[in-house]
Amino acid sequence: MGAGRAGHGGGDRPRPGDQGARALEVAIGDRDGVFPGVEIVHVRNEGVAFSRFSGGGTVVAVIVGAALLALLAYFVTHLDKPLVWLPTGMLLGGALGNVVDRIRDGAVTDFIKLPGWPAFNVADVSITCGVLVLLYVTERPRHAAASDA
Repeated sequence: MGAGRAGHGGGDRPRPGDQGARALEVAIGDRDGVFPGVEIVHVRNEGVAFSRFSGGGTVVAVIVGAALLALLAYFVTHLDKPLVWLPTGMLLGGALGNVVDRIRDGAVTDFIKLPGWPAFNVADVSITCGVLVLLYVTERPRHAAASDA
């Protein structure tokens, strides 16, 4: 990456995971086809999922903070559940990636666009997969859980 763009960190320093992907998106521009049906776009999302509560500022911060606290409380009280660390890490990693965007840019940068679906980012994928894995870990039959221990 070159000199970067104002307000997006710039420079040639390496960026981990989602932040690096977002830097690539910003460098590409407003819209670019990657694969048939997949585009790289630049969408500022000031709300939460699918831009709900857009412009909510404090409301969004409270929702995100409460969700993270609830997740951490669940994790701490269920350490005996096999694999509970996996969805917790996915959810925390995705949420923190979006929090970094909110702090730095005042909004989350969504950049992956599929037909008929709102734009999203790698952190959103981590959060969605984390929810699915959490459902699996908490709802799977007891005999499957015992064999994982």
